[in-house]
Amino acid sequence: MKRPLNVMMFSWEYPPRVIGGISPHIYFLSQSLSKIGVKVHVVTCDFPGAPAHETIDGVEVYRIDSYKNPSPDFATWVYLMNMNMQREAAAIAAKLPEPIDVFHAHDWLVATAGIGLKHVFRKPLLVTMHSTEIGRRDGLHTTTERMIHETEAWLTYEAWRVVCCSDYMMQHVKWAFGLPNDKLRMVPNGVNPHVYDGLGNQDLSGFRLRFALPTEKIVLYVGRLVYEKGIHILINAVPKILAKVDAKFVIVGSGYMQEQLSNIVKSMGLEHKVLFTGFVDEENLQKLQKVADVSVVPSLFEPFGIVALEAMVAKSPVVVSDTGGLGEIVEHDVTGVKVYPNNTESLAWGINKILLDDNFAKAIRGNAHKKILEKYDWDKIAQQTQNMYKNILGEYSKSFWA
Repeated sequence: MKRPLNVMMFSWEYPPRVIGGISPHIYFLSQSLSKIGVKVHVVTCDFPGAPAHETIDGVEVYRIDSYKNPSPDFATWVYLMNMNMQREAAAIAAKLPEPIDVFHAHDWLVATAGIGLKHVFRKPLLVTMHSTEIGRRDGLHTTTERMIHETEAWLTYEAWRVVCCSDYMMQHVKWAFGLPNDKLRMVPNGVNPHVYDGLGNQDLSGFRLRFALPTEKIVLYVGRLVYEKGIHILINAVPKILAKVDAKFVIVGSGYMQEQLSNIVKSMGLEHKVLFTGFVDEENLQKLQKVADVSVVPSLFEPFGIVALEAMVAKSPVVVSDTGGLGEIVEHDVTGVKVYPNNTESLAWGINKILLDDNFAKAIRGNAHKKILEKYDWDKIAQQTQNMYKNILGEYSKSFWA
């Protein structure tokens, strides 16, 4: 193919709409693909104040209506959003000067739109599975969870390739949906190593005082306050950590467990030691990661763990549960500390190990930053993704679909 590859990506979130890890994933991946000559069109949900169409570093971003249709529940909203996305994306694709070569869907929330456009335009569909319902919920317990699981199964069946962000996730997806090995590919998540460059020479002592006293070590958690992220394990470990170290626990994020977690903190009489910040904008989050004495990712289920990468590139020592993709990112006692999942004692031990040994913390901080630069740079991941697009198109050109 002499002309640039033309790819259309689908996602329910894209900046400034940020709900989880999919939003930054697509943001950085699409920009890095654009830098190496791939023409990327991102179709996503609208967001108050954001333009319906804009070009960001060569990436065409289209935001479709997702609010006007009344929806009695989340499942209905997803269905109606997909109908709008499919209709508007089809109109966009039909007007482009060059045809779309590959449709690329991210997770079940855009399954109907991605599958529909695959058949309308008879072009290959690539799917990135960032997580699964059966993994998030540790089984399928409700009608809604079974519906999501069946949608995920349908999406992976329709896909030409299924991309997973870790070897763990690849095996999990294979098991969950009965997929053959040749349909699966592992391409890791990435992180932009340069977003923290400007903070290196700044005096952040004044900023740090907004969250902790000079004598307090900062233990940072960034993520949704939901069961599978293991935040309750960290909260229950607070007294065990404070028994050995004077620390302040800064909890960034929101979720359905927030009230329950706050009540646990109050019952322990430790409101002065645990700060729930809610949402924090990107600039202040990066500063928090720079001043944190340790960043904690205590997940029970974690397909990858991009928040661990962000902490590592910010040179914040990390403690992670030895589960899922986290176990692949972190090498124990070399680039971080791995602890037993769902184990308060083990988590407290790992956090104290870093907080009580400055030389150890400094060593793993340097090793982790070096590993990020070598393996998880978005430019390298974009090159892997482009090669995958080309391989898919090579197979497609020989198929009856072409």
